[in-house]
Amino acid sequence: MILKTERLYLREMNQDDFHSLCKILQDEDTMYAYEGAFSDNEVQEWLDRQIFRYEKWHFGLWAVILKETEAMIGQCGLTMQPWKDTEVLEIGYLFNRSYWHKGYATEAAKACKKYAFEILGADEVCSIIRNTNTASQNVAIRNGMTMSDT
Repeated sequence: MILKTERLYLREMNQDDFHSLCKILQDEDTMYAYEGAFSDNEVQEWLDRQIFRYEKWHFGLWAVILKETEAMIGQCGLTMQPWKDTEVLEIGYLFNRSYWHKGYATEAAKACKKYAFEILGADEVCSIIRNTNTASQNVAIRNGMTMSDT
């Protein structure tokens, strides 16, 4: 376990999470910000990329587990992302649509922000969000972030 909140815990994903990840990444409505649902191969590549990130940086997108049911309901974590001419530390989140609008994304994102500053010693963190993705923008705002294009 990496992080714990009131209702959730976050841990590294592993191959056993493939089917839970498919429920997220293969849902057209969930994946509108990613230009469409993923194939099985793309889901596997996504999972492999997270596992590589754990090995390289000791962080990545983590499985978000609902304590009450032990179900994987989403993913949230920290990644290094290209932005303009540099790389930035980003808080990212993507949840199974069945668990939207219950505050889980905000709860997990706040824990990741705290982890970035307190454990990683980050100077800043961001969330790179499409201008059409108001739900994710609202999570970032509730996480104390401010909109910027710099």
